[in-house]
Amino acid sequence: METDNLLGQFLRARRELLQPEDVGLPAGARRRVAGLRREEVAQLAGVSTDYYVRLEQGRERHPSAQVVDALARVLELEEDAVAYLHRLARPATGRRRPAARREQVSPNLLRMMASWPHTPAVVLGRRLTVLAANTLGEALFAGHTHSGDLVRLVFLDPDAREFYPDWDRVAVNTVAGLRAAAGVDHDDPQLVEVVGELSIKSRAFRELWARHDIRQKTHESKRFRHPLVGELTLHYESLTVNSAPGQQLVVYQADPGSPSEEALSLLGSLVTEPGPRRPPSPAAPGPHRPSGPAATRRPPQES
Repeated sequence: METDNLLGQFLRARRELLQPEDVGLPAGARRRVAGLRREEVAQLAGVSTDYYVRLEQGRERHPSAQVVDALARVLELEEDAVAYLHRLARPATGRRRPAARREQVSPNLLRMMASWPHTPAVVLGRRLTVLAANTLGEALFAGHTHSGDLVRLVFLDPDAREFYPDWDRVAVNTVAGLRAAAGVDHDDPQLVEVVGELSIKSRAFRELWARHDIRQKTHESKRFRHPLVGELTLHYESLTVNSAPGQQLVVYQADPGSPSEEALSLLGSLVTEPGPRRPPSPAAPGPHRPSGPAATRRPPQES
């Protein structure tokens, strides 16, 4: 994963996603480049073509805030992507990477999650791995090869497209969320490992990663087709854990009185019944997750 010219990579990727008609320009004759031309972006942003070319090539790395805002407007960036572009233009200096440490979840947060027997909740780390889950949260994602890693679950798990009926939308949002969670720290060794593996094994991931979409995981409605209770539509809210920068608490709820609420209640009754529980899948251990149904082993397939 190239990290030497993140600003230029981002600008080029977003430029190539736009067509002339998207920004009020005539399409003209057959074009030899994908998306907008560099000179078109420069003209619309009010900068010289030479200056914009230097930005994409990495020969100019610190555009002013006014230029960044102008480029964001031309490239039709959403709020999260605008903030990301500003961070690329003004990276922190003198930052030393801290020693790698295992991400830990606060015991107080774990107790709070455990007190929600009817509400699925998970804590995600910076690479969207499941650091902790309450009983119902673990049950919601249990039974897959990659239950403890939401990115690998979407792109490498053989059951992903069955589990997520709206897989295409989930895939786009997952990659955008991974980029947002990683921020500008793209030389994080664990992130490099995840992106490298997924780029090799999943063409869909490669193509989406190349788009440079940036979107924080905030709130959304999502459909699941659960192997035990069937289809559910759940609304989630993602909350920042201020005591642990980079962690997100994600809480799911169903509409009151809906079939999804009934299915969620049934799932809760199934996982709280007395009796022996199977051990967690070795592919998706969680440091603070209860055991769940064993995953069926199948080799990952190209998405």
